[in-house]
Amino acid sequence: MVDRNLLREFDVNEDELAAVITAGEDPKSLEEFLGEGQNFEIGGIVPGKVIEIVGDQVVVDVGYKSEGLVSLNEWENEPPPEPGDEVEVLLEGMEDETGEIVLSRKKAHRKRAWEQVISKHHENDVVRGKVTRKIKGGLLVDIGVNVFLPASQVDIRRPSDIADFIDQEIDCMILKIDEARHNIVVSRRKLIEITREQQKKALMEEIAVGQLRKGTVKNIADFGAFVDLGGIDGLLHITDMSWGRINHPSDMLKIDDQIEVKVLQVDREREKIALGLKQKSASPWENVADKYPVGTRVAGEVVNVMSYGAFVKLEEGIEGLVHISEMSWTKRINHPSELVNTGDKIDVVVLGINKDKQEISLGMKQTQVNPWDQVAGKYPPGTMVDGTVRNLTNYGAFIEIEEGIDGLLHISDMSWTRKIGHPNEVLEKGQRISCQVLNVDQDRKRIALGLKQLKEDPWETDIPGRYEPNDVVKGKVTKLTNFGVFVELEPGLEGLLHISELADHKVESPEDVVKVGDEIEVKILRVDRGERKIGLSRKKAHWSPDDEPETTEEGAEAGASSTSTAPKESKEQKELKGGLGGGGPLFSMGGAPASDEE
Repeated sequence: MVDRNLLREFDVNEDELAAVITAGEDPKSLEEFLGEGQNFEIGGIVPGKVIEIVGDQVVVDVGYKSEGLVSLNEWENEPPPEPGDEVEVLLEGMEDETGEIVLSRKKAHRKRAWEQVISKHHENDVVRGKVTRKIKGGLLVDIGVNVFLPASQVDIRRPSDIADFIDQEIDCMILKIDEARHNIVVSRRKLIEITREQQKKALMEEIAVGQLRKGTVKNIADFGAFVDLGGIDGLLHITDMSWGRINHPSDMLKIDDQIEVKVLQVDREREKIALGLKQKSASPWENVADKYPVGTRVAGEVVNVMSYGAFVKLEEGIEGLVHISEMSWTKRINHPSELVNTGDKIDVVVLGINKDKQEISLGMKQTQVNPWDQVAGKYPPGTMVDGTVRNLTNYGAFIEIEEGIDGLLHISDMSWTRKIGHPNEVLEKGQRISCQVLNVDQDRKRIALGLKQLKEDPWETDIPGRYEPNDVVKGKVTKLTNFGVFVELEPGLEGLLHISELADHKVESPEDVVKVGDEIEVKILRVDRGERKIGLSRKKAHWSPDDEPETTEEGAEAGASSTSTAPKESKEQKELKGGLGGGGPLFSMGGAPASDEE
């Protein structure tokens, strides 16, 4: 189109101008004449010449009726232009409010770069560029023009911060070119995946168990570390990192560490590889029996404390367990932390070695003298001791006579005369008492104590003198059994009233005649010092001597019954007697066995 404003500006008559043009041999239209020369298409690149620099603007002549302006900032990081320099600029607008055309040198360069890039590269091509900055959703990479690298396409495993790639030169694959929007999307991950697939194929063909391979630590988890061997990751389990104890793989390794590992196992079907680090050196357990023979005393460091014991490191890769039962000869330990803590240096004795299971049993108490080795000499029978009631059981009381040394005061050795149902009738926990040592079993670490032995046996002196056969006395019914009645004659002294001696008639059950608490008169039939028993009769309490029947077979049988307990009871009572109370639960000296307290 003819620019009518331009004609008016120079006062050119259109008809005259047309006449002049058509007068030649090859007439051209006005539009053709005015259109010759520079192409001023908006958004097009045009050549220009620097005329001058005015302030922060560069005046450029592009062959239009007026010069254009380019900001001097567009020569950033370059020497400023000089008048006469040839430049390429992008025509952004024909005229602004100042009458100047609007030009841009940067946009011209950008457009030229875009044209060069798409002329040389296509989708799936590999390009190299520098990461310039981080934007929302990814990174910008300069390959001549800025292209977009999505965050998901940066690496196979997404980095913790993709900004770490800024200023790095990277290789990418072009995923998509959008010419209309001047937009290119690239992927570094895709290129890595293709490369790794090729490397993996080659690696799986040549890798073998026992090989030493170099790799890069790519990821660390609680159970181990993944090592990139070049195309495929192998698992280095925490148990294969060191012969010694490590709490977490990060104690030994960091991401991107370059390490050499040994191939332990290859599963080609599942494409899995097991790696080892400690297997590069010999196991310290190979000669452990020679280095730590049983009975050896060694120094170690406590590395872990559990409820059942403490683990002690003897050297790197060699640990043993001190069980809680091997920590002290005498102390009652609820938890190993009462004696040791992590980091403590202690002496231990090797008790046993299981090389196959890689286990060593250690003892702490074996480094000290066993106080039980001195108990027999320190507390011979007859020794008077003071102690504290530590525990009460159905069969007796445990008395602590020194730290960790307990003696058993059996229920049968608490009183000469009193029938005690439970030790709490006489003692209470924490009470201080005096006892006599009756017996020491050093092998089984047991001491028998007696309380009644501190006094004379009244059955040998007092009772036979105060209670004689045929005496009639009063007593209180304390207990009913199927074979008779126990009658308390005085505090702590009881006699047995057999069921056959309750009444003249036959009694089926003692409850039919008496009840607990009744005051009754009874005749003493027999006082047995050896058995410590008194036989009683209620039916004969008021008989005169003339009423006593002749001794017959029947009477002899009744008398025998009335002066002793039923056979079964007599046996049970008899078994409980003696200095050790028939052995109690801790001793087998004629009595029925019972369970131990501990």
